Amino acid sequence: MSKTFNDLIADALTEIDELFPWDLEKHLENHPETLLLDIREPDEFEGAHLKNSIHVPRGILEQACEWDYAETVPELVNARERPVLVICRSGNRSVLAALTMKLLGYKNLTSLKMGVKGCNDSDIVLYNQAGEEADPDWVDEFFNPPLRNNQLSANQ
Repeated sequence: MSKTFNDLIADALTEIDELFPWDLEKHLENHPETLLLDIREPDEFEGAHLKNSIHVPRGILEQACEWDYAETVPELVNARERPVLVICRSGNRSVLAALTMKLLGYKNLTSLKMGVKGCNDSDIVLYNQAGEEADPDWVDEFFNPPLRNNQLSANQ
């Protein structure tokens, strides 16, 4: 029996904890060693991201987590015992990425529930590629594009 995207998320959430955006500041105060790992696509990360987060697109995550690949990210490889907060746009891809990382031996993983969108909605400052504060209205529009008719199940 095949599963839907939402089924995969629900299954992963049985093994991965989530953190709400409004709890982020307190979490980082209590766990300053936390690695903020943004797994979104490059254009998403460039548009708006959390300060001090590292960017490893989901498509190369497994190789970035291991030595001996062109995609290897040493800070990530060495973070297997550190708290890692996985971040995406809305908190779904990050749950799946965190589950993958758990399978790769990472011990302390959390997914940011509601993702960068939730941060923006909670008035947490996000930064653009130039390191400047991203305009919250622009971020909201950028991360909430309208669906096209051919993307809607009702039109299939």
